[in-house]
Amino acid sequence: MNNLRSIRKDWDLIESLIKDNSRILDIGCGEGDLIQQLEKNLTAKVHGIEKSRELALKGIAKGLNVTHGDAEKDLLQYSNHSFDYVILSQTLQAMIKPKKILKELLRIGSKAIVSFPNFGHWKIRLQLLFNGKMPITEGLPYSWYDTPNIHFFTLKDFQNLCSEMNIVIENSIGLTNKGKQFSINGSLLPANIITNEAIFLLSYKDFEPIKLKSTNKIFNKNSAIVN
Repeated sequence: MNNLRSIRKDWDLIESLIKDNSRILDIGCGEGDLIQQLEKNLTAKVHGIEKSRELALKGIAKGLNVTHGDAEKDLLQYSNHSFDYVILSQTLQAMIKPKKILKELLRIGSKAIVSFPNFGHWKIRLQLLFNGKMPITEGLPYSWYDTPNIHFFTLKDFQNLCSEMNIVIENSIGLTNKGKQFSINGSLLPANIITNEAIFLLSYKDFEPIKLKSTNKIFNKNSAIVN
């Protein structure tokens, strides 16, 4: 699966997780190809933020709602739940503080869609085992000294982080290195080995007050229960 086909497959799966007429923020939108796809196919209202000034200007020239900005610094300009979905496609591993970014995604959006290459894939494991060098694959095509990726993590690492942060994984889709799609949770094979790329639909857990009964009266306490 070459890089362009991989990106297109990734975008199609992201689209499949989004409802029509949604408000969407695409972080690291490039020149806006995914924005165009979502506006056309979902009649969505899509805004993009892009760190590269050159790519941002190309998106603006296409008539797209693109802002030149750095997601590591500029997400504070967006108010809480100002979007239905926030997308971070193939970028989390390049962020300096990925945990902070995840918090921002779910502050800004009701839901977040995150996709990334899985460093636990069997090809990477074999290259490390037999070559003893940093792997180069279709999903991670850079040498160690010029890669934009600064955090290498596996599917299991990401799932554990979501659990630690009380993030709900509403849906999770894996792609094999040949582009075959499968449900990560429903996989009969170890997903952390066969997943080349992963796409997650995320949200925060909803809480509601617990009514505690005393001998004298019923009262609300600052406690919460997970639905």
